[in-house]
Amino acid sequence: MYEEEFALRLSKLRTEKGVSARDMSLSIGQNPGYINNIESGKSLPSMTAFFYICDYLNISPKDFFDSSIQQPEAFTEITENIKKLNDKELNALAIIIEKLAN
Repeated sequence: MYEEEFALRLSKLRTEKGVSARDMSLSIGQNPGYINNIESGKSLPSMTAFFYICDYLNISPKDFFDSSIQQPEAFTEITENIKKLNDKELNALAIIIEKLAN
């Protein structure tokens, strides 16, 4: 069950990034069929390879497993920018987000 969820999440995130399984495999230093083998359920990545996958996707390992985040790369970018805000800007953004969410 977990392997299937992992494979589906990886496939979804890779597809959203607009990259082929082959190109992603090669970009993270693996053989051309590496990502395809994971997505087809034939294998799982090592912990080190998983971190390379997350780096390639520009997301945190936590966000990889949080399927409630629909666009984790955009979420990470927004979160990083929020950290740069001062108190006044952060309060203004909180008001905007609250209005958008309702």
